[in-house]
Amino acid sequence: MSSIGISTTDTTTATGARTDEAAALIGGARERIDALDDRIIGLVQDRMAVSAVIQEARITSGGRRVNLSRETAVLGHYRDALGKPGTALAMTLLELCRGRV
Repeated sequence: MSSIGISTTDTTTATGARTDEAAALIGGARERIDALDDRIIGLVQDRMAVSAVIQEARITSGGRRVNLSRETAVLGHYRDALGKPGTALAMTLLELCRGRV
């Protein structure tokens, strides 16, 4: 048993680690990932809100809801920064941000 009452087996099983030291490291890193995920979700929600403002302005002025050349630029930006998976991420973001107006 460890000093906090959790057996080594329980600690390592939850993290997939083979030692208490590795399990502690993984646990701390997972907490950081969870916090980063919360920030990312908040940023995506902010992006969705800004996109809705842009779409509303475009539609109100007689334009189309979607600007394909802008979307192509966004896809390229993510691809350049993150490689091929960045394109998939950008597509998901664009999908989340379309059609809210």
